Amino acid sequence: MAKHKIAILAQDHPGVLQRIAGLFGRRGYNMESITVGSSERAGLSRITITVAGDEREAEQIVRQLGKLIDVVEVAILRHRAVIARELMLVKLAAEPAKRPEIFAVAETFRCQTVDVGPRSVIIQVAGEPEKNDALLQLLEAYGILELTRTGETAMLRGE
Repeated sequence: MAKHKIAILAQDHPGVLQRIAGLFGRRGYNMESITVGSSERAGLSRITITVAGDEREAEQIVRQLGKLIDVVEVAILRHRAVIARELMLVKLAAEPAKRPEIFAVAETFRCQTVDVGPRSVIIQVAGEPEKNDALLQLLEAYGILELTRTGETAMLRGE
């Protein structure tokens, strides 16, 4: 199944996100990820939802979202012209002797070390989900204590 990124510009009012999520629940669609934040326009939020399905299903979701009163714009972001990133924080078991190895892996993936404790380190990385998945495979050997991912946020390239 293909993944589709849907960009939504919606009114920044209480309950808007609940109505959007409710639409997905009623229609039986699953969100793989959702990010929400302020947009360049006052009073509007930008929402990016990643869904798995075929092109027809993605188009149907867009049509249904477009009917919601608080939705100002909605579109599928086509993969070839999209910049997409996900933020990930990973807490690793890290005795002092293992840290140079962990830091070397982190540097290869352009991660930042954001915390160092007596027996753990936390690294931060922003990138495409596939890159983050590859990093996690390498880090599993060190013992992942905790993990959090934001979900993808995306926008079209160019003007």
